[in-house]
Amino acid sequence: MLGALLALLAAATFGFNDATVRRGVVTGSVVQGLAVTVPIGVPLFFLAAVVSGQLFDVGALTGPSALMLAGAGVAHFVWGRYCNYRAVKAMGGNRAGPVQQTSLLISLVLAVALLDESVGWIRLVGILLIVAGPTIMVERQRASTPKAEATVIPGIAGGANGGESAVAAKPAFTPRLAEGYTFALLSALGYGVSPVLIRAGIEESGLSLLGGLISYGAATVVVLVVILASASLRNSVANMERSNLRWFTISGVAVFLAQMFRYMGLAIAPVSVVASIMRLGLVFRVIFGYFINREYESFAPRVLVGIVVSILGGVALTISL
Repeated sequence: MLGALLALLAAATFGFNDATVRRGVVTGSVVQGLAVTVPIGVPLFFLAAVVSGQLFDVGALTGPSALMLAGAGVAHFVWGRYCNYRAVKAMGGNRAGPVQQTSLLISLVLAVALLDESVGWIRLVGILLIVAGPTIMVERQRASTPKAEATVIPGIAGGANGGESAVAAKPAFTPRLAEGYTFALLSALGYGVSPVLIRAGIEESGLSLLGGLISYGAATVVVLVVILASASLRNSVANMERSNLRWFTISGVAVFLAQMFRYMGLAIAPVSVVASIMRLGLVFRVIFGYFINREYESFAPRVLVGIVVSILGGVALTISL
């Protein structure tokens, strides 16, 4: 039960993270998002590991376990997150989400094949409902582009008497579907592999917070090396707008909390349960996105149906524990 609750908390905070990242990449770049959201997890996980006392139990982790946790960090925080940001920037979170549900299938196949996990019929029903809920919610939405909004710019003269403010229109969001679907599938690969690596890395020791620190540390090294090796990427990060920095920072803290709940859940519950319940993150993404990114996403009445179906799937998984 506790593992399912931790997975649900992870799904909620992931949904909030996705909404804030979406806002940041509207005008910011994917690399700017990675440069903020990945390194910020290192000091936060370090603090959590110190407070919990897990940092002082580092000797309990074997070399292979540490390598698997480092691999999980690169797969999820570098590969998966980069591709996810590209997909969200190209076509929005609501369209990218259902495609990323394939990560659950990857996680389940690997968990059954490598970790000897089993999937009973109640758990299977829960998994199918969780996958079906977001699909119902998003799949049949109209692919309409939101209209541009008028924005008043104070201090700019307009009109014959020069005393009126000029009115400028916000650029309408035009989805790039081919790019979006491609990177959504690629992100699903990274997101599907990482839970199995995490579970294998912390199953024996249970050091979930220390595991998160190792994963974030490995991912941060990769991100910093890539950025420092390119003058254009360094300039892009250095010239980040303050508003984008704010959204990416909020997202970085949110995703740290999500990952903390995720690692803790994977330390005590099977991958099939945690990965399945976390599919509810798309439901929370739509809810938070409605308040944060309403002008950059599309919404349909099927949202409520999708939420109900997904919640039923979460209930089915919980009672099967």
